[in-house]
Amino acid sequence: MRHLLSIEQLDRRTIERLCDRAAAFEEVGERDIKKVPALRGRTVLNLFYEASTRTRSSFELAAKRLSADVVNFIASGSSVEKGESLKDTVLTLSAHRPDCIVIRCPWAGAPALLPRWTDAAVVNAGDGKHEHPTQALLDVYTLRRRLGALDGARIWIVGDVMHSRVARSNILAFRAMGAHVTLAGPPTLLPRDVEELGVEIRSDLRDLRRADVVYALRMQRERMTEAHVPSLREYAAVYQIDSRRLGPRQLLMHPGPVNRGVELSGDVVDSPQSLILEQVAAGVVVRMAVLYEVLATARAEDPVTEPQPA
Repeated sequence: MRHLLSIEQLDRRTIERLCDRAAAFEEVGERDIKKVPALRGRTVLNLFYEASTRTRSSFELAAKRLSADVVNFIASGSSVEKGESLKDTVLTLSAHRPDCIVIRCPWAGAPALLPRWTDAAVVNAGDGKHEHPTQALLDVYTLRRRLGALDGARIWIVGDVMHSRVARSNILAFRAMGAHVTLAGPPTLLPRDVEELGVEIRSDLRDLRRADVVYALRMQRERMTEAHVPSLREYAAVYQIDSRRLGPRQLLMHPGPVNRGVELSGDVVDSPQSLILEQVAAGVVVRMAVLYEVLATARAEDPVTEPQPA
């Protein structure tokens, strides 16, 4: 795997391999010195055009635990504020010869352009409303640890599906692993033709107790250009996951950050059923596996061209 741009490029076997490799990296986090030399001498550049806590910190930790050098580029305070384009920023940073560029940006599809402008491996850390493939991988990893195989698991994704890149990636990943996926939320927040992805659609939570896993999504007001619900209070009254709606044997997930009191009540966030912090912890080892895959494994499989005599 040379780049990770979309979950669509991964089949079940590849997802399982990445999860198995992530599990092998768990032991590194238990060491006094949390490092292995797998990517020593490699440079990972985190190119973030959007705010991030979990994704950026876990990619940085993942690279450092593999002994790679890390450069963090944040658009705020850079030449981007002077009007520099994405292409010119990538060309400029590529002059420093990074081995991998991890990009988060508000433009759907932009990560797929980077391989035209750089020789570095490219990992999509979230692009607009399109995809967030490493989030989907860490969610699969988290559920495999709790449930084992996902075949036949009933997963409900609840909330703002329309503006969620996590939702699209997770639908693809969960279905690739054999799960049955249901989307639930206000009709105004469910994309048209989303049934084509092989999911069931609900506009209410009446059958939520049938789910094995409830995956709540944040209301992404920063991506909304119009009012999709009358108010957050009214949304919460109908779609908030709280202790009355969540069954005692159901698992709860959320990609973060959580808006307590909106999509989730505080009591379920802190309940034993919540896997939210397990998801955060999984982010490091899963992103270690991804970086190892695109740098150590993929490069080892590249054909070696012998230098030709002058």
